[in-house]
Amino acid sequence: MSLEFAEKTRRIPVYPVAAGYDLGADVAMLASNEAVFGPLEPVVEAARHAVLGANRYPDPSYMQLRRALSERYGIPWERIALGSGSCDLLLSAGEALLEPGAELVYAWPSFSIYPHLAAASGARAIEVPLRADASLDLEAMLAEITVATRLVLVCNPNNPTGTALPLEQIEAFLERVPPHVCVILDEAYVEFSLTVGDPLASLPLLARFPNLVILRTFSKVYGLAGLRVGYGLCGSESFRVAVDQVRQPFYLTGAAQAAAVEAVKYQDEVERRVVATVAARTGVTEELRARGYWVAQSDANFLWVRVADDDQDGPVVAALKDRGVLVRAGSALGGPGFIRVTLGTEAENSRFLSALGDR
Repeated sequence: MSLEFAEKTRRIPVYPVAAGYDLGADVAMLASNEAVFGPLEPVVEAARHAVLGANRYPDPSYMQLRRALSERYGIPWERIALGSGSCDLLLSAGEALLEPGAELVYAWPSFSIYPHLAAASGARAIEVPLRADASLDLEAMLAEITVATRLVLVCNPNNPTGTALPLEQIEAFLERVPPHVCVILDEAYVEFSLTVGDPLASLPLLARFPNLVILRTFSKVYGLAGLRVGYGLCGSESFRVAVDQVRQPFYLTGAAQAAAVEAVKYQDEVERRVVATVAARTGVTEELRARGYWVAQSDANFLWVRVADDDQDGPVVAALKDRGVLVRAGSALGGPGFIRVTLGTEAENSRFLSALGDR
């Protein structure tokens, strides 16, 4: 007799991880939107020092990190939710807010973890197609909100397309969302966005909309993807209390917490990294378009590129892999015919362009 698992295990999709990590060192790792910049030495040292006390559990309140983020953003620590990456907070939000009979609204294609929330909870997921330019259709999302809607996910800039909407449109959208609906504004890539501009620009929305959570991460511009630290800036304390209630204690390691506390001090370095990423984004986009490819207007550290007129992006991804370049297949992300490529070093970007060739 085989084991009997819960029904939800048959509903939850498998997260589309990138293949090829076992190819060795001579590979351009452009599949997972990781930062090309590693952590600064003081950040590494902070994590190293924390490991010396690894025989003790970390502070379960994570107060040092909450206060560091509170000082950075001017948000009371009571309204700062933390997680093992932003995925942890998203999944916890699903557990805290969703159940059979409830509804969840998000654009598609968007972040691959979003379908897990409804599948795990038994709620109904409503996926709203993107506009022709691969940007979010907020009007269409609004039209899907009902009395059963508990949660709306707005990814800005959107992953995997990289497109972003100006905050004026986000604000107008929030004004029309009923107050019983939690809106998570997923800003994992906001530091790279010229459309949004200042990463602090969305914070005033929290004072106006208690149902809003602004989701951020240390995995991208801070270069701490391997340590898994995400956070939510909340319009009200209730969201933080709820997501903490449904999770295990000690969800952040001591090393991850210490590294994040140190990393947030170096905003000049963040700006330098953004400038370098935007320059690379502009150069690679222009080159791809000159070669005949359609490329979405990206505000992130990756590009969304049409490589086939049908769903045959797989052969392109396989051919790039054979040439030592890992990218993500659009068919695995809800966009057949596309690839998503992370911006890497100058050498890695050149290698990608050489391996891809002309349209």
